[in-house]
Amino acid sequence: MKISYKKLWILLIEKDISQADFRVDLNIATGTMTKLRRNEEVALSVLLRICEYLKCNIGDICEAVNEV
Repeated sequence: MKISYKKLWILLIEKDISQADFRVDLNIATGTMTKLRRNEEVALSVLLRICEYLKCNIGDICEAVNEV
């Protein structure tokens, strides 16, 4: 299984939040942003901060997908 943050990027677009503003507002390290863009694992604490910021549930920003 692999993680996908596609839902996060769609949600940011829907809420008209740029990735740069998102990173600055949440004080997310550039390395963590790179991991999010590459669909790599990030700390649960970061995901929870994102959920709090966007007022959503964790399933609204990421999902587990089967690797082919």
